[in-house]
Amino acid sequence: MGASVGGGGGGRRRGRRSSSHMPLAEINVTPFVDVMLVLLIMFMVAAPLTTVGVPIELPETKAKELQGDNEPLNVFVQSDGKIFLQETEIDLDTLVPKLKAIAKNGFEERIFVRGDKAVGYGQVMQVMGALNRAGFKRIGLVTDPTAK
Repeated sequence: MGASVGGGGGGRRRGRRSSSHMPLAEINVTPFVDVMLVLLIMFMVAAPLTTVGVPIELPETKAKELQGDNEPLNVFVQSDGKIFLQETEIDLDTLVPKLKAIAKNGFEERIFVRGDKAVGYGQVMQVMGALNRAGFKRIGLVTDPTAK
């Protein structure tokens, strides 16, 4: 009497097993979103660093004096157009060879250009242009920090 056919009960079990072990069709996007947000933040931080600025050093009028291992070389342009290197009067044609001779750091030497406020803009730009063409890279314009 115990002649039962195992096919009926086993079929139902197989059916349940196969339906319960089906792979889920969902994709977890949380790690993808996390990675994208990190990349976005990195690009937002790095983008301003890639902008190109004007290669000139302008001193701040309220900042403390820059401390360096040596004093910068000073070029003065007086109101009458005379050019001085340190305290010695010099003409524009001999300015660059003289600077090359006394620059301890070569073209990395700091050079401060001080132009009188009465001198023309073109005169100061001629001096700066000569220094730039010669290859000096660290040229700064100096202003009076006490001027209002």
